[in-house]
Amino acid sequence: MSPLRLLLAGALCALLCGCGGKPLHLGGDDLTRPARQMLLVVAEDWHYTEATLQRYERAGIDADWRRVGEPVFVNIGRSGMGWGRGLHGLALGAGPVKREGDGRAPAGIFSLGAGFAQDTAAVGQVRVPMLRNDADLVCVDDSKSRFYNELFSRKTVNGNDWDSFETMPRPDGMYRYGLFVNHNTEPMTPGAGSCIFLHVWLARGVASTGCTNMEPENMLGLLRWLDPGMKPVLVQLPRRDFERFRSAWRITD
Repeated sequence: MSPLRLLLAGALCALLCGCGGKPLHLGGDDLTRPARQMLLVVAEDWHYTEATLQRYERAGIDADWRRVGEPVFVNIGRSGMGWGRGLHGLALGAGPVKREGDGRAPAGIFSLGAGFAQDTAAVGQVRVPMLRNDADLVCVDDSKSRFYNELFSRKTVNGNDWDSFETMPRPDGMYRYGLFVNHNTEPMTPGAGSCIFLHVWLARGVASTGCTNMEPENMLGLLRWLDPGMKPVLVQLPRRDFERFRSAWRITD
């Protein structure tokens, strides 16, 4: 192949591939499949620290998404958003990429893990698995640990190989209710970001270190609404990227 053709081929690859060399989805596929519940978080741009969250449901994987309830205000990362690692693979386009400690909330499509609460009885009837948020619950953010980016009770493991972890039963109450987001879990890449939750906020306008937070009643409402049998997903995007995908993903309202 001539040098010119090699150059053109390289440019085409750079256009169609993400930062990890994987082909980008350019909107032709419904990447939200097979979910029938969705939490959609949209910020106006990458650097915004505030966003809106809207619940959606659909009757089947080939049906249109329909709104459930009213949108709610949420705070996101203090540095805005950056492409995370989730069901969508890597980056779906241009924009920053999330790293450990960067203060960005992950953008993309993510499945949801266990919920947690300091008083599980106060949460009421839920279908998501719940962890008791007591002094033994930790989330490890030490990228050198074999437990990096895992939420678990210290009673369930032998040996402590981490130097840094999230304090879960926080005195400020932000983690009294919450939900683990499966960002950077399968596969897990050290340093790509850890311990991402949906949780209670301190106040409107107080950004997080990378989580998405909201009023306590809205967080409780999500925990009570989510149904693992409907394979719920969290979708977080800046508005320009959301508008790129909404038609292919059949988000019509």
